[in-house]
Amino acid sequence: MSFSPASGGRQRLGWTLFLLAFAQLVTAVDYNIVFVALPDIGAQLGFSRQTLQWVVSAYGVAFGGFLLLGGRAADLLGRRRIFIFALALYGVSSLVGGLATSPSAIIIARAIQGVGGALLFPATLSLVTTLLPKVASATAPWPSGAVPVHPA
Repeated sequence: MSFSPASGGRQRLGWTLFLLAFAQLVTAVDYNIVFVALPDIGAQLGFSRQTLQWVVSAYGVAFGGFLLLGGRAADLLGRRRIFIFALALYGVSSLVGGLATSPSAIIIARAIQGVGGALLFPATLSLVTTLLPKVASATAPWPSGAVPVHPA
């Protein structure tokens, strides 16, 4: 994939980076953002105080449980293909969760959303490192405590 300035590649690269960053933001924020709406969700859908935690836990357990599978699927089936599938799965399950009229429907939707997030997260990271090697190399020292990483 060529990103030459003459072919509008820089603009396309910018939009690609924006989409990938937005996907990361959504998966990172979604687990915590539901806490804001939790009291209203409980009141409108008839959750008891003991079962309301399932709205949060369904997403977290599914996300954590399928994260390794998401990375492996991106490696085997293709990063872009898994990214698009996961984004669609995430979006549809968010819509279903938003339109849920029963406690079980929103719990199932949140679990499916967690699976979508688990597929989306590693696919997004691998797309950033393969499509944007300069960005990936510039951020490489951050996880290692700002120690420069030199290839052997």
